[in-house]
Amino acid sequence: MLYNLTIKDLAVVESLSLELAGGLTVLTGETGAGKSILLTALGLALGERADSGLIRPGASRAEINLEFSLDDAHDARLWLEENELSDAEGFCLIRRVISQDGRSRAFINNRPATLQSLQELASRLVEIHGQHAHLRLLDSGEQRRLLDESSGNRALLETLAGMFRRWRTVRDELDVSNKAITEGTAREELLRYQIEEMEQHGIEALDYDSLSEEQTLQANMEKILGTGQTQLELLYDSEQHSVNAQLAQAIHAVAEIGQIAPEFSDIKTLLSEAQIQVKEAAGELRRRLEKLESDPKRLAWVDEKLGELHRLARKHHVNPRDLRPHLDNLRNELISIERGTEKIVQLQQQMENLDREYRELALQLSQNRCAGGRKLEMRISSMIRELGMPQGQFLIDIIPVQDNPPTQFGNDKIEFLVSANPGLPPRPLGKVASGGELSRISLAIQVAATDTKTTPTLIFDEVDSGIGGGVAEVVGQKLRILGKNRQIFCVTHLHQVAALGHHHLLVEKSSDQASTKTQVRKLSPNQRMHEIARMLGGVRITEQTLAHAQEMLSAVGNSPDGS
Repeated sequence: MLYNLTIKDLAVVESLSLELAGGLTVLTGETGAGKSILLTALGLALGERADSGLIRPGASRAEINLEFSLDDAHDARLWLEENELSDAEGFCLIRRVISQDGRSRAFINNRPATLQSLQELASRLVEIHGQHAHLRLLDSGEQRRLLDESSGNRALLETLAGMFRRWRTVRDELDVSNKAITEGTAREELLRYQIEEMEQHGIEALDYDSLSEEQTLQANMEKILGTGQTQLELLYDSEQHSVNAQLAQAIHAVAEIGQIAPEFSDIKTLLSEAQIQVKEAAGELRRRLEKLESDPKRLAWVDEKLGELHRLARKHHVNPRDLRPHLDNLRNELISIERGTEKIVQLQQQMENLDREYRELALQLSQNRCAGGRKLEMRISSMIRELGMPQGQFLIDIIPVQDNPPTQFGNDKIEFLVSANPGLPPRPLGKVASGGELSRISLAIQVAATDTKTTPTLIFDEVDSGIGGGVAEVVGQKLRILGKNRQIFCVTHLHQVAALGHHHLLVEKSSDQASTKTQVRKLSPNQRMHEIARMLGGVRITEQTLAHAQEMLSAVGNSPDGS
Protein backbone atom coordinates (compact mmCIF):
# COMPACT_ATOMS: atom_id res chain seq x y z
CA MET A 1 0.00 0.00 0.00
CA LEU A 2 1.19 3.52 -0.84
CA TYR A 3 1.27 5.43 2.45
CA ASN A 4 3.31 8.51 1.54
CA LEU A 5 3.74 10.61 -1.61
CA THR A 6 6.21 13.51 -1.69
CA ILE A 7 6.68 15.83 -4.66
CA LYS A 8 9.14 18.71 -4.94
CA ASP A 9 9.38 21.22 -7.82
CA LEU A 10 7.33 19.29 -10.37
CA ALA A 11 5.34 21.49 -12.77
CA VAL A 12 2.91 23.57 -10.65
CA VAL A 13 3.74 21.70 -7.44
CA GLU A 14 6.38 23.45 -5.36
CA SER A 15 6.29 21.13 -2.38
CA LEU A 16 3.76 18.46 -1.46
CA SER A 17 3.69 15.65 1.08
CA LEU A 18 0.66 13.41 1.47
CA GLU A 19 0.01 10.73 4.08
CA LEU A 20 -2.29 8.18 2.44
CA ALA A 21 -4.48 5.38 3.74
CA GLY A 22 -6.21 2.23 2.55
CA GLY A 23 -9.74 2.06 1.22
CA LEU A 24 -11.21 4.34 -1.44
CA THR A 25 -9.63 7.78 -1.66
CA VAL A 26 -11.32 10.26 -4.01
CA LEU A 27 -9.51 13.25 -5.54
CA THR A 28 -11.61 16.19 -6.63
CA GLY A 29 -11.09 19.81 -7.61
CA GLU A 30 -11.94 22.40 -10.19
CA THR A 31 -11.05 21.66 -13.80
CA GLY A 32 -7.44 22.72 -14.33
CA ALA A 33 -6.58 22.60 -10.64
CA GLY A 34 -3.78 20.13 -11.29
CA LYS A 35 -5.24 16.71 -10.50
CA SER A 36 -3.37 15.24 -13.45
CA ILE A 37 0.00 16.32 -12.03
CA LEU A 38 -0.41 13.78 -9.21
CA LEU A 39 -0.80 11.01 -11.77
CA THR A 40 2.14 12.43 -13.73
CA ALA A 41 4.25 12.28 -10.58
CA LEU A 42 3.19 8.70 -9.89
CA GLY A 43 3.92 7.72 -13.48
CA LEU A 44 7.42 9.23 -13.33
CA ALA A 45 8.18 7.57 -10.01
CA LEU A 46 7.03 4.26 -11.43
CA GLY A 47 9.28 4.34 -14.50
CA GLU A 48 7.78 6.54 -17.21
CA ARG A 49 10.14 8.55 -19.43
CA ALA A 50 11.23 11.84 -17.89
CA ASP A 51 11.07 15.32 -19.46
CA SER A 52 13.03 18.25 -18.06
CA GLY A 53 10.13 20.49 -19.12
CA LEU A 54 8.22 19.12 -16.11
CA ILE A 55 10.62 20.81 -13.67
CA ARG A 56 9.11 23.82 -11.92
CA PRO A 57 10.46 27.09 -13.41
CA GLY A 58 13.40 28.37 -11.40
CA ALA A 59 14.18 24.97 -9.85
CA SER A 60 17.26 22.91 -10.70
CA ARG A 61 15.55 19.55 -10.43
CA ALA A 62 12.32 17.76 -9.59
CA GLU A 63 12.00 14.90 -7.13
CA ILE A 64 9.26 12.38 -6.38
CA ASN A 65 9.30 9.96 -3.44
CA LEU A 66 6.88 7.06 -2.89
CA GLU A 67 6.81 5.03 0.31
CA PHE A 68 5.04 1.66 0.29
CA SER A 69 4.16 -0.79 2.97
CA LEU A 70 4.63 -4.33 1.65
CA ASP A 71 2.25 -6.11 4.03
CA ASP A 72 -0.23 -6.61 1.18
CA ALA A 73 2.31 -6.88 -1.68
CA HIS A 74 3.66 -10.44 -1.73
CA ASP A 75 4.78 -10.27 -5.38
CA ALA A 76 6.66 -7.02 -4.78
CA ARG A 77 8.40 -8.43 -1.68
CA LEU A 78 9.45 -11.50 -3.62
CA TRP A 79 10.78 -9.37 -6.51
CA LEU A 80 12.79 -7.18 -4.12
CA GLU A 81 14.31 -10.26 -2.47
CA GLU A 82 15.21 -11.83 -5.81
CA ASN A 83 16.91 -8.60 -6.90
CA GLU A 84 18.62 -8.06 -3.53
CA LEU A 85 16.81 -4.76 -2.96
CA SER A 86 14.58 -5.70 -0.02
CA ASP A 87 14.27 -3.74 3.19
CA ALA A 88 14.25 -5.74 6.41
CA GLU A 89 11.49 -3.51 7.82
CA GLY A 90 8.98 -4.55 5.15
CA PHE A 91 8.83 -1.16 3.42
CA CYS A 92 9.82 0.05 -0.02
CA LEU A 93 11.04 3.54 -0.90
CA ILE A 94 11.05 4.62 -4.56
CA ARG A 95 12.73 7.89 -5.52
CA ARG A 96 12.99 9.56 -8.94
CA VAL A 97 15.09 12.68 -9.57
CA ILE A 98 14.87 14.65 -12.84
CA SER A 99 17.57 17.19 -13.73
CA GLN A 100 17.49 20.23 -16.01
CA ASP A 101 19.86 18.55 -18.47
CA GLY A 102 17.20 15.90 -19.19
CA ARG A 103 18.88 13.15 -17.23
CA SER A 104 17.08 11.30 -14.47
CA ARG A 105 18.03 8.93 -11.69
CA ALA A 106 15.94 6.27 -10.00
CA PHE A 107 16.42 4.62 -6.61
CA ILE A 108 14.80 1.63 -4.94
CA ASN A 109 15.38 1.52 -1.19
CA ASN A 110 18.14 4.14 -1.66
CA ARG A 111 20.01 2.00 -4.20
CA PRO A 112 20.37 3.08 -7.85
CA ALA A 113 17.98 1.31 -10.22
CA THR A 114 17.33 1.17 -13.95
CA LEU A 115 14.01 2.24 -15.44
CA GLN A 116 13.36 -1.36 -16.45
CA SER A 117 13.78 -2.49 -12.84
CA LEU A 118 11.54 0.34 -11.68
CA GLN A 119 8.83 -0.66 -14.13
CA GLU A 120 9.05 -4.33 -13.14
CA LEU A 121 8.62 -3.45 -9.47
CA ALA A 122 5.90 -0.87 -10.18
CA SER A 123 3.74 -3.45 -11.98
CA ARG A 124 3.63 -5.37 -8.69
CA LEU A 125 2.70 -2.34 -6.59
CA VAL A 126 0.41 -0.01 -8.56
CA GLU A 127 -1.95 -0.28 -11.50
CA ILE A 128 -3.27 2.85 -13.22
CA HIS A 129 -6.53 2.85 -15.21
CA GLY A 130 -6.54 5.96 -17.38
CA GLN A 131 -9.51 7.92 -18.66
CA HIS A 132 -8.86 6.66 -22.21
CA ALA A 133 -8.83 2.98 -21.24
CA HIS A 134 -11.98 2.39 -23.30
CA LEU A 135 -10.00 3.18 -26.46
CA ARG A 136 -7.30 0.62 -25.59
CA LEU A 137 -10.05 -1.96 -25.09
CA LEU A 138 -10.62 -1.99 -28.84
CA ASP A 139 -7.13 -3.44 -29.30
CA SER A 140 -7.03 -7.24 -29.44
CA GLY A 141 -3.77 -7.31 -27.52
CA GLU A 142 -5.32 -5.38 -24.62
CA GLN A 143 -8.31 -7.73 -24.61
CA ARG A 144 -5.99 -10.73 -24.43
CA ARG A 145 -3.98 -9.12 -21.62
CA LEU A 146 -7.08 -8.45 -19.52
CA LEU A 147 -8.33 -12.00 -19.98
CA ASP A 148 -4.96 -13.49 -19.04
CA GLU A 149 -4.64 -11.29 -15.95
CA SER A 150 -8.13 -12.21 -14.82
CA SER A 151 -7.43 -15.92 -15.45
CA GLY A 152 -4.13 -15.91 -13.53
CA ASN A 153 -2.06 -16.92 -16.55
CA ARG A 154 1.13 -14.93 -15.81
CA ALA A 155 3.36 -17.91 -14.90
CA LEU A 156 2.04 -20.03 -17.77
CA LEU A 157 2.57 -17.18 -20.23
CA GLU A 158 6.17 -16.72 -19.08
CA THR A 159 6.83 -20.45 -19.60
CA LEU A 160 5.14 -20.35 -23.01
CA ALA A 161 7.13 -17.27 -24.05
CA GLY A 162 10.38 -19.02 -23.12
CA MET A 163 9.34 -22.07 -25.15
CA PHE A 164 8.47 -19.81 -28.08
CA ARG A 165 11.90 -18.10 -27.96
CA ARG A 166 13.67 -21.48 -28.06
CA TRP A 167 11.44 -22.60 -30.93
CA ARG A 168 12.16 -19.40 -32.85
CA THR A 169 15.92 -19.76 -32.33
CA VAL A 170 15.89 -23.30 -33.73
CA ARG A 171 13.63 -22.22 -36.60
CA ASP A 172 15.99 -19.39 -37.57
CA GLU A 173 18.97 -21.74 -37.41
CA LEU A 174 17.12 -24.27 -39.56
CA ASP A 175 16.27 -21.57 -42.11
CA VAL A 176 19.94 -20.58 -42.31
CA SER A 177 20.99 -24.23 -42.71
CA ASN A 178 18.42 -24.87 -45.43
CA LYS A 179 19.53 -21.78 -47.29
CA ALA A 180 23.13 -22.89 -46.94
CA ILE A 181 22.28 -26.29 -48.42
CA THR A 182 20.39 -24.68 -51.30
CA GLU A 183 23.29 -22.41 -52.11
CA GLY A 184 25.82 -24.97 -50.91
CA THR A 185 27.13 -26.46 -54.14
CA ALA A 186 28.47 -23.26 -55.66
CA ARG A 187 29.61 -21.99 -52.29
CA GLU A 188 31.39 -25.23 -51.49
CA GLU A 189 33.39 -25.08 -54.73
CA LEU A 190 34.37 -21.47 -54.04
CA LEU A 191 35.39 -22.29 -50.46
CA ARG A 192 37.56 -25.21 -51.56
CA TYR A 193 39.30 -23.01 -54.12
CA GLN A 194 39.89 -20.19 -51.60
CA ILE A 195 41.19 -22.55 -48.92
CA GLU A 196 43.52 -24.32 -51.37
CA GLU A 197 44.87 -21.00 -52.65
CA MET A 198 45.61 -19.76 -49.14
CA GLU A 199 47.19 -23.06 -48.15
CA GLN A 200 49.45 -22.98 -51.23
CA HIS A 201 50.77 -19.61 -50.13
CA GLY A 202 51.47 -21.00 -46.67
CA ILE A 203 49.26 -18.50 -44.85
CA GLU A 204 49.42 -20.43 -41.57
CA ALA A 205 53.22 -20.24 -41.48
CA LEU A 206 53.45 -16.54 -42.30
CA ASP A 207 53.33 -13.89 -39.61
CA TYR A 208 52.48 -10.51 -41.15
CA ASP A 209 53.92 -8.45 -38.29
CA SER A 210 57.20 -10.42 -38.26
CA LEU A 211 57.57 -10.11 -42.03
CA SER A 212 56.90 -6.37 -41.87
CA GLU A 213 59.57 -5.94 -39.19
CA GLU A 214 62.05 -8.01 -41.22
CA GLN A 215 61.30 -6.02 -44.37
CA THR A 216 61.99 -2.76 -42.52
CA LEU A 217 65.26 -4.20 -41.18
CA GLN A 218 66.51 -5.55 -44.53
CA ALA A 219 65.54 -2.41 -46.41
CA ASN A 220 67.61 -0.29 -43.98
CA MET A 221 70.52 -2.73 -43.52
CA GLU A 222 73.18 -0.58 -45.21
CA LYS A 223 72.20 2.41 -43.11
CA ILE A 224 72.25 0.31 -39.92
CA LEU A 225 75.69 -1.21 -40.71
CA GLY A 226 77.22 2.10 -41.83
CA THR A 227 75.93 4.10 -38.88
CA GLY A 228 76.84 1.33 -36.46
CA GLN A 229 80.43 1.06 -37.73
CA THR A 230 80.89 4.82 -37.55
CA GLN A 231 79.68 4.92 -33.97
CA LEU A 232 81.88 1.94 -33.06
CA GLU A 233 84.89 3.86 -34.43
CA LEU A 234 83.94 6.95 -32.41
CA LEU A 235 83.32 5.02 -29.23
CA TYR A 236 86.29 2.64 -29.16
CA ASP A 237 88.19 1.70 -32.31
CA SER A 238 89.92 5.04 -33.03
CA GLU A 239 93.19 4.93 -31.04
CA GLN A 240 93.44 8.71 -30.64
CA HIS A 241 89.98 10.22 -31.14
CA SER A 242 87.57 7.60 -29.67
CA VAL A 243 85.54 8.32 -26.57
CA ASN A 244 87.42 5.48 -24.85
CA ALA A 245 90.83 7.02 -25.64
CA GLN A 246 89.73 10.46 -24.48
CA LEU A 247 88.32 9.02 -21.27
CA ALA A 248 91.66 7.22 -20.66
CA GLN A 249 93.47 10.53 -21.04
CA ALA A 250 91.05 12.26 -18.72
CA ILE A 251 91.43 9.51 -16.10
CA HIS A 252 95.25 9.82 -16.22
CA ALA A 253 95.07 13.62 -15.89
CA VAL A 254 92.60 13.60 -13.02
CA ALA A 255 94.68 10.91 -11.26
CA GLU A 256 97.69 13.29 -11.32
CA ILE A 257 95.51 16.08 -9.87
CA GLY A 258 94.26 13.68 -7.25
CA GLN A 259 97.78 13.10 -5.99
CA ILE A 260 98.01 16.82 -5.32
CA ALA A 261 94.36 17.42 -4.28
CA PRO A 262 92.78 14.21 -2.87
CA GLU A 263 89.25 15.65 -3.18
CA PHE A 264 89.44 15.00 -6.98
CA SER A 265 89.84 11.24 -6.44
CA ASP A 266 86.08 10.56 -6.67
CA ILE A 267 85.99 12.19 -10.12
CA LYS A 268 88.55 9.63 -11.30
CA THR A 269 86.17 6.89 -10.03
CA LEU A 270 83.24 8.34 -12.01
CA LEU A 271 85.34 8.59 -15.20
CA SER A 272 86.54 4.99 -14.76
CA GLU A 273 82.93 3.80 -14.46
CA ALA A 274 82.03 5.77 -17.61
CA GLN A 275 84.95 4.13 -19.48
CA ILE A 276 83.68 0.70 -18.44
CA GLN A 277 80.16 1.58 -19.72
CA VAL A 278 81.60 2.82 -23.04
CA LYS A 279 83.62 -0.42 -23.46
CA GLU A 280 80.51 -2.55 -22.73
CA ALA A 281 78.36 -0.50 -25.14
CA ALA A 282 81.00 -0.76 -27.87
CA GLY A 283 81.30 -4.51 -27.30
CA GLU A 284 77.54 -5.04 -27.52
CA LEU A 285 77.35 -2.82 -30.64
CA ARG A 286 80.12 -4.85 -32.28
CA ARG A 287 78.43 -8.18 -31.51
CA ARG A 288 75.11 -7.05 -32.94
CA LEU A 289 76.69 -5.62 -36.09
CA GLU A 290 78.54 -8.89 -36.65
CA LYS A 291 75.21 -10.74 -36.63
CA LEU A 292 73.76 -8.48 -39.31
CA GLU A 293 74.36 -9.00 -42.97
CA SER A 294 72.78 -7.41 -45.99
CA ASP A 295 70.84 -10.11 -47.88
CA PRO A 296 69.16 -8.80 -51.06
CA LYS A 297 67.74 -12.24 -51.81
CA ARG A 298 66.04 -12.42 -48.39
CA LEU A 299 64.67 -8.91 -48.84
CA ALA A 300 63.23 -9.90 -52.22
CA TRP A 301 61.61 -12.99 -50.66
CA VAL A 302 60.08 -10.96 -47.83
CA ASP A 303 58.77 -8.37 -50.31
CA GLU A 304 57.20 -11.15 -52.36
CA LYS A 305 55.48 -12.75 -49.34
CA LEU A 306 54.13 -9.41 -48.11
CA GLY A 307 52.85 -8.71 -51.59
CA GLU A 308 51.04 -12.05 -51.61
CA LEU A 309 49.51 -11.34 -48.20
CA HIS A 310 48.28 -7.90 -49.30
CA ARG A 311 46.83 -9.34 -52.50
CA LEU A 312 44.97 -12.09 -50.65
CA ALA A 313 43.77 -9.64 -47.99
CA ARG A 314 42.29 -7.35 -50.67
CA LYS A 315 40.71 -10.33 -52.37
CA HIS A 316 39.04 -11.51 -49.18
CA HIS A 317 38.29 -7.99 -47.85
CA VAL A 318 40.16 -8.51 -44.58
CA ASN A 319 43.19 -7.03 -42.87
CA PRO A 320 46.43 -8.90 -43.73
CA ARG A 321 46.83 -9.71 -40.02
CA ASP A 322 43.42 -11.46 -40.09
CA LEU A 323 44.17 -13.87 -42.93
CA ARG A 324 44.90 -16.81 -40.63
CA PRO A 325 41.65 -16.52 -38.61
CA HIS A 326 39.84 -15.90 -41.91
CA LEU A 327 41.21 -19.19 -43.22
CA ASP A 328 39.86 -20.91 -40.08
CA ASN A 329 36.44 -19.34 -40.73
CA LEU A 330 36.44 -20.60 -44.32
CA ARG A 331 37.32 -24.10 -43.15
CA ASN A 332 34.56 -24.02 -40.52
CA GLU A 333 32.05 -22.84 -43.09
CA LEU A 334 33.08 -25.66 -45.42
CA ILE A 335 32.70 -28.17 -42.59
CA SER A 336 29.27 -26.69 -41.83
CA ILE A 337 28.19 -27.16 -45.44
CA GLU A 338 29.55 -30.70 -45.53
CA ARG A 339 27.69 -31.52 -42.36
CA GLY A 340 24.63 -29.52 -43.37
CA THR A 341 22.34 -32.42 -44.09
CA GLU A 342 23.08 -34.08 -40.77
CA LYS A 343 22.54 -30.81 -38.92
CA ILE A 344 19.24 -30.15 -40.68
CA VAL A 345 17.92 -33.54 -39.57
CA GLN A 346 18.88 -32.73 -35.98
CA LEU A 347 17.30 -29.28 -36.14
CA GLN A 348 14.11 -30.68 -37.64
CA GLN A 349 13.86 -33.13 -34.76
CA GLN A 350 14.37 -30.32 -32.26
CA MET A 351 11.68 -28.30 -34.02
CA GLU A 352 9.22 -31.19 -33.79
CA ASN A 353 9.93 -31.70 -30.08
CA LEU A 354 9.66 -27.98 -29.28
CA ASP A 355 6.52 -27.63 -31.36
CA ARG A 356 4.89 -30.53 -29.53
CA GLU A 357 5.79 -29.11 -26.12
CA TYR A 358 4.62 -25.67 -27.22
CA ARG A 359 1.25 -27.02 -28.43
CA GLU A 360 0.69 -28.76 -25.09
CA LEU A 361 1.37 -25.52 -23.19
CA ALA A 362 -0.76 -23.51 -25.62
CA LEU A 363 -3.64 -25.97 -25.12
CA GLN A 364 -3.35 -25.62 -21.35
CA LEU A 365 -3.35 -21.82 -21.73
CA SER A 366 -6.41 -22.00 -23.98
CA GLN A 367 -8.26 -24.12 -21.41
CA ASN A 368 -7.34 -21.67 -18.65
CA ARG A 369 -8.59 -18.81 -20.79
CA CYS A 370 -11.90 -20.54 -21.47
CA ALA A 371 -12.47 -21.27 -17.78
CA GLY A 372 -11.41 -17.79 -16.69
CA GLY A 373 -13.33 -16.22 -19.57
CA ARG A 374 -16.64 -17.75 -18.51
CA LYS A 375 -16.26 -16.32 -15.01
CA LEU A 376 -15.19 -12.92 -16.33
CA GLU A 377 -18.14 -12.88 -18.75
CA MET A 378 -20.58 -13.32 -15.89
CA ARG A 379 -18.96 -10.66 -13.71
CA ILE A 380 -18.78 -8.10 -16.52
CA SER A 381 -22.31 -8.85 -17.80
CA SER A 382 -23.69 -8.38 -14.28
CA MET A 383 -21.84 -5.11 -13.87
CA ILE A 384 -22.89 -3.81 -17.30
CA ARG A 385 -26.52 -4.31 -16.29
CA GLU A 386 -25.94 -2.40 -13.07
CA LEU A 387 -24.37 0.43 -15.06
CA GLY A 388 -27.52 1.31 -16.98
CA MET A 389 -27.57 -1.38 -19.68
CA PRO A 390 -30.22 -3.76 -18.24
CA GLN A 391 -30.20 -6.04 -21.28
CA GLY A 392 -26.45 -5.93 -21.81
CA GLN A 393 -24.57 -9.15 -22.37
CA PHE A 394 -20.79 -9.53 -22.51
CA LEU A 395 -19.04 -12.48 -24.16
CA ILE A 396 -15.42 -13.44 -24.73
CA ASP A 397 -14.85 -15.32 -27.98
CA ILE A 398 -11.81 -17.63 -27.68
CA ILE A 399 -10.93 -19.50 -30.87
CA PRO A 400 -7.84 -21.76 -30.87
CA VAL A 401 -6.03 -21.53 -34.21
CA GLN A 402 -3.88 -24.65 -34.17
CA ASP A 403 -2.53 -24.33 -37.71
CA ASN A 404 -0.87 -20.99 -37.05
CA PRO A 405 2.84 -20.93 -36.18
CA PRO A 406 3.68 -20.46 -32.48
CA THR A 407 3.64 -17.00 -30.88
CA GLN A 408 4.64 -15.87 -27.41
CA PHE A 409 0.96 -15.44 -26.50
CA GLY A 410 -0.35 -18.83 -27.62
CA ASN A 411 -2.55 -19.65 -30.57
CA ASP A 412 -5.90 -18.25 -29.46
CA LYS A 413 -7.83 -15.59 -31.30
CA ILE A 414 -9.54 -13.54 -28.55
CA GLU A 415 -12.29 -11.02 -29.11
CA PHE A 416 -14.60 -9.18 -26.72
CA LEU A 417 -18.22 -9.20 -27.86
CA VAL A 418 -21.21 -7.32 -26.52
CA SER A 419 -24.93 -7.16 -27.09
CA ALA A 420 -26.39 -3.92 -25.75
CA ASN A 421 -30.02 -4.62 -26.69
CA PRO A 422 -32.22 -7.73 -26.56
CA GLY A 423 -32.66 -9.72 -29.73
CA LEU A 424 -29.36 -8.60 -31.23
CA PRO A 425 -26.49 -11.08 -31.56
CA PRO A 426 -23.23 -10.19 -29.81
CA ARG A 427 -20.86 -8.26 -32.00
CA PRO A 428 -17.27 -6.97 -31.59
CA LEU A 429 -16.93 -4.26 -28.97
CA GLY A 430 -15.95 -1.46 -31.36
CA LYS A 431 -18.78 -2.17 -33.80
CA VAL A 432 -21.76 -2.27 -31.50
CA ALA A 433 -21.15 0.13 -28.60
CA SER A 434 -21.72 3.88 -28.70
CA GLY A 435 -19.24 6.20 -26.99
CA GLY A 436 -21.22 6.31 -23.75
CA GLU A 437 -21.84 2.57 -23.77
CA LEU A 438 -18.18 1.89 -24.48
CA SER A 439 -17.16 4.00 -21.48
CA ARG A 440 -19.51 2.06 -19.20
CA ILE A 441 -18.44 -1.30 -20.61
CA SER A 442 -14.81 -0.28 -20.18
CA LEU A 443 -15.44 0.67 -16.56
CA ALA A 444 -17.26 -2.61 -15.94
CA ILE A 445 -14.35 -4.57 -17.43
CA GLN A 446 -11.74 -2.69 -15.40
CA VAL A 447 -13.61 -3.04 -12.12
CA ALA A 448 -14.53 -6.68 -12.71
CA ALA A 449 -11.01 -7.60 -13.83
CA THR A 450 -9.51 -6.27 -10.59
CA ASP A 451 -11.35 -8.84 -8.45
CA THR A 452 -8.71 -11.50 -9.05
CA LYS A 453 -5.67 -9.21 -9.08
CA THR A 454 -3.11 -9.03 -6.30
CA THR A 455 -1.91 -5.48 -7.06
CA PRO A 456 -2.40 -3.65 -3.74
CA THR A 457 -2.94 -0.13 -5.14
CA LEU A 458 -5.30 0.71 -8.02
CA ILE A 459 -5.74 4.19 -9.51
CA PHE A 460 -8.75 5.19 -11.61
CA ASP A 461 -8.29 8.45 -13.51
CA GLU A 462 -11.70 9.86 -14.47
CA VAL A 463 -12.85 6.48 -15.75
CA ASP A 464 -16.36 7.57 -14.74
CA SER A 465 -16.51 10.28 -17.43
CA GLY A 466 -19.60 10.07 -19.63
CA ILE A 467 -21.87 8.67 -16.92
CA GLY A 468 -24.06 10.24 -14.24
CA GLY A 469 -27.10 9.81 -12.04
CA GLY A 470 -27.76 6.40 -10.56
CA VAL A 471 -25.11 4.81 -12.75
CA ALA A 472 -22.48 7.06 -11.20
CA GLU A 473 -23.60 6.00 -7.74
CA VAL A 474 -23.25 2.34 -8.70
CA VAL A 475 -19.72 3.07 -9.92
CA GLY A 476 -18.89 4.68 -6.59
CA GLN A 477 -20.34 1.70 -4.71
CA LYS A 478 -18.25 -0.75 -6.74
CA LEU A 479 -15.08 1.24 -6.12
CA ARG A 480 -15.90 1.47 -2.42
CA ILE A 481 -16.35 -2.31 -2.25
CA LEU A 482 -12.99 -2.77 -4.02
CA GLY A 483 -11.48 -0.51 -1.38
CA LYS A 484 -12.41 -2.87 1.44
CA ASN A 485 -9.38 -5.08 0.88
CA ARG A 486 -7.03 -2.83 -1.07
CA GLN A 487 -6.10 0.77 -1.73
CA ILE A 488 -8.12 2.58 -4.41
CA PHE A 489 -7.59 6.12 -5.72
CA CYS A 490 -10.20 7.70 -7.98
CA VAL A 491 -9.92 11.07 -9.71
CA THR A 492 -13.53 12.13 -10.30
CA HIS A 493 -15.82 15.04 -11.18
CA LEU A 494 -18.95 13.19 -10.01
CA HIS A 495 -20.43 13.99 -6.60
CA GLN A 496 -22.06 10.55 -6.49
CA VAL A 497 -18.62 8.90 -6.62
CA ALA A 498 -16.90 11.45 -4.39
CA ALA A 499 -19.45 10.97 -1.60
CA LEU A 500 -18.68 7.23 -1.45
CA GLY A 501 -14.97 7.57 -0.76
CA HIS A 502 -13.50 6.57 2.56
CA HIS A 503 -11.11 9.53 2.27
CA HIS A 504 -11.29 12.77 0.29
CA LEU A 505 -8.39 14.81 -1.15
CA LEU A 506 -8.99 18.25 -2.64
CA VAL A 507 -6.68 19.58 -5.34
CA GLU A 508 -6.48 23.38 -5.43
CA LYS A 509 -4.56 25.87 -7.55
CA SER A 510 -3.53 29.35 -6.48
CA SER A 511 -1.87 32.07 -8.55
CA ASP A 512 -0.19 35.40 -8.02
CA GLN A 513 1.79 37.62 -10.35
CA ALA A 514 4.95 35.58 -9.83
CA SER A 515 3.81 31.98 -9.93
CA THR A 516 1.08 29.34 -9.94
CA LYS A 517 0.98 26.62 -7.32
CA THR A 518 -1.06 23.46 -6.79
CA GLN A 519 -1.72 22.09 -3.32
CA VAL A 520 -3.52 18.97 -2.12
CA ARG A 521 -5.13 18.69 1.27
CA LYS A 522 -7.13 16.07 3.07
CA LEU A 523 -10.65 17.28 3.85
CA SER A 524 -12.25 17.16 7.25
CA PRO A 525 -15.84 15.85 7.38
CA ASN A 526 -17.27 19.39 7.33
CA GLN A 527 -14.93 20.53 4.54
CA ARG A 528 -15.90 17.45 2.61
CA MET A 529 -19.59 18.37 2.86
CA HIS A 530 -18.84 21.77 1.32
CA GLU A 531 -16.80 20.20 -1.52
CA ILE A 532 -19.64 17.77 -2.34
CA ALA A 533 -22.01 20.75 -2.27
CA ARG A 534 -19.74 22.58 -4.71
CA MET A 535 -19.82 19.59 -7.03
CA LEU A 536 -23.62 19.49 -6.70
CA GLY A 537 -24.45 23.17 -7.00
CA GLY A 538 -21.72 24.88 -8.91
CA VAL A 539 -21.03 28.57 -8.16
CA ARG A 540 -23.89 29.31 -5.72
CA ILE A 541 -24.10 26.91 -2.80
CA THR A 542 -27.40 27.07 -0.89
CA GLU A 543 -28.48 25.56 2.40
CA GLN A 544 -30.47 23.06 0.40
CA THR A 545 -27.35 22.06 -1.52
CA LEU A 546 -25.42 21.63 1.73
CA ALA A 547 -28.25 19.55 3.17
CA HIS A 548 -28.19 17.31 0.09
CA ALA A 549 -24.42 16.90 0.40
CA GLN A 550 -24.79 16.05 4.10
CA GLU A 551 -27.48 13.50 3.27
CA MET A 552 -25.26 11.84 0.63
CA LEU A 553 -22.32 11.55 3.01
CA SER A 554 -24.43 10.30 5.91
CA ALA A 555 -26.01 7.63 3.73
CA VAL A 556 -22.70 5.78 3.46
CA GLY A 557 -21.42 6.50 6.95
CA ASN A 558 -19.31 9.55 6.01
CA SER A 559 -21.07 11.86 8.41
CA PRO A 560 -20.03 15.54 8.03
CA ASP A 561 -20.08 15.98 11.80
CA GLY A 562 -17.50 13.21 12.15
CA SER A 563 -19.89 10.76 13.80
